[in-house]
Amino acid sequence: MNQTVFPAEWHPQSAIQLTWPHEGTDWAPTLDEVIPCFVAIAGEVMKREKVLIVCPDEAGVRRQLGALANDSRICFREMETNDTWARDHGGITVFADGVPTVYDFVFNGWGMKFAAHHDNLITRRLFRSGTFASDVEVVNMQPFVLEGGSIESDGQGTLLATVECLGSVNRNEYLNQPQLEYHLKDFFGAERILWLKNGYLAGDDTDSHIDTLARFCDENTIAYVQCTDPADEHFFELQAMQAELQAFRTLSGYAYRLIPLPMAEPVVWNGERLPATYANFSIINGAVLMPCYRSRLDETARAILQKAFPDREIVGIDCLPLIKQHGSLHCVTMQYPAGIL
Repeated sequence: MNQTVFPAEWHPQSAIQLTWPHEGTDWAPTLDEVIPCFVAIAGEVMKREKVLIVCPDEAGVRRQLGALANDSRICFREMETNDTWARDHGGITVFADGVPTVYDFVFNGWGMKFAAHHDNLITRRLFRSGTFASDVEVVNMQPFVLEGGSIESDGQGTLLATVECLGSVNRNEYLNQPQLEYHLKDFFGAERILWLKNGYLAGDDTDSHIDTLARFCDENTIAYVQCTDPADEHFFELQAMQAELQAFRTLSGYAYRLIPLPMAEPVVWNGERLPATYANFSIINGAVLMPCYRSRLDETARAILQKAFPDREIVGIDCLPLIKQHGSLHCVTMQYPAGIL
């Protein structure tokens, strides 16, 4: 019997992919602000595992990294890119009958909102350049459209996702929800999918990616964004999402341990509220990288996440520059499990 396992993010990792910002991206006006954010992420990851940096100009990125660029744990791959959201254009790893396998899904710019012709080719170009270990298989998943930020795995056969995103007409328009569920279970060896019908963040371009709202911390624990202010525009949606999470049950039939994260203080830029969220953390070997927004709530969120991950260091990364392009820390990282690189 064939068996596919979709490892949870806390599974031991070999590397984190970062797709570097440059002048040809939407980051051009704020490169001086955002580059230090990427350097900080790379530096923290390199303390614990490899960093795979995808960029069109290796020499330029080496200058930005300074002394870090000489670390043996950095792997550069030079190629054209549209943007920086590695979570969504990066390969998604499973173990198919024990064989490490990287799925290369179609990335169409979050439902054809933005250009993605270069980013959609990154995973296959990484494969052709010999980036992955020799025993790793790369599977072309065309024509299925899927972004890594739209699904969460507990590593035990449960996926967490939102109806709003995966049901988007500009992703897999000919598939209804039961058909989507059939394919996702088949691809990832999942026993079930927990669908959230509620929840959104203002300024989000992804149609409510799950990694902005609710995250598995272990197979029995979910951290989620909680809104307690009735005057906030998110209040009713996030209260409804909270009720859905409270109704979910683990595979053993118990209620999940739910850990509410504070609703980030509003971040407004150019008159628009941005989707700042503490749920967009990234789990790496021995640590959790947590987005910070220069807010009084940063330390509150850090202390809460420490309870969710008592055996990991919680490391804050200033992501205020990052959120200006409507994404945060998890959105720019993609993990590859041990043995992939």
